[in-house]
Amino acid sequence: MRQTLQVFKKCSVLLLCFTLIACANTSKLQRAKGDALGTSYSILYPDTAPNTVLLDSIDAVFLRINQSMSTYWPNSIISKINRGEPAQVDTDFKRVYHTAKLVWNQTDGYFDPTVGALVNAYGFGPTKPLKQISEKSIDSLMMLTGFSKVFLTEEGFMEKQYSNIFIDYNAIAKGYAVDMLAQALSSLNYTDFLVEVGGELYAKGIHPYKKLPWRVAIDHPKQDRSRQFIASLPLENQGLASSGNYRKFRIDASGNRYVHTINPKTGDPVKSDVLSTSVRAASTMLADAYATALMTMPYSKGELLINKLEGVEALWVLAVNDTVRVTATSGFEFTLE
Repeated sequence: MRQTLQVFKKCSVLLLCFTLIACANTSKLQRAKGDALGTSYSILYPDTAPNTVLLDSIDAVFLRINQSMSTYWPNSIISKINRGEPAQVDTDFKRVYHTAKLVWNQTDGYFDPTVGALVNAYGFGPTKPLKQISEKSIDSLMMLTGFSKVFLTEEGFMEKQYSNIFIDYNAIAKGYAVDMLAQALSSLNYTDFLVEVGGELYAKGIHPYKKLPWRVAIDHPKQDRSRQFIASLPLENQGLASSGNYRKFRIDASGNRYVHTINPKTGDPVKSDVLSTSVRAASTMLADAYATALMTMPYSKGELLINKLEGVEALWVLAVNDTVRVTATSGFEFTLE
């Protein structure tokens, strides 16, 4: 089952993010914000003064995530594993690994953290990209792709079929960071808050002053820099994540343009009518992984997947000729802006 709305706007470039819709009482909220994980974060919570303990907890979460799963930190656990060095994983790494394995199975391999070697080759990772992408080079890199080629032992060590398999959790770790920040706030007895990291969200409770669910919005895909929303939706005790081919692309020496979503089943950048996907789930980590998978999968296949999952809903922004079409599963409540 799905719901579909038509928006008659021409577009080819997507600018997508989630934002809190302004309201008269937002000024009463405290906002903790800054830069982390290669992006920005913002946390809204009810308080009358900055909370030093909360700010320290936020910093501690980001430090943990970076030390465990940042491919840009040379001494992180994942960087050591990618270099073939022995490294025992921590609890954060284990949680992400097991969730990634679950989503990999459920999506028939369309979500795959071992796509990292391909991501690097196309210029979207921490290592130097290939100057030219050829069929031969893609075939070689596909040998290093496949989550079935890595295994986490009971002792907490990663075994890889090939030593140069590159694991990349960027499509799930940001969502996990949101969940861990939400957990940190809950442990400090905050009951109503909104956590956002690079556009991925978790809303706990309700807006403390409006006494309504938090309401967030999705940007409209426009070619210019003006800010318009395409849809808005309530969010309460759930995570929301998005994926889209809107800003990250690379042009090689031959003038070929590559988008950052790589199909792990073919090794090629994804070409489809799906401009963006937004997924709502019990955790932002799950939403993050599913949103990435839906960007890789054909729309029809992705719709079948989401309809089989309990507690997961999705919205797609599709390009149909000169029209942008918004379509969602029946349980994804939203308002077209």
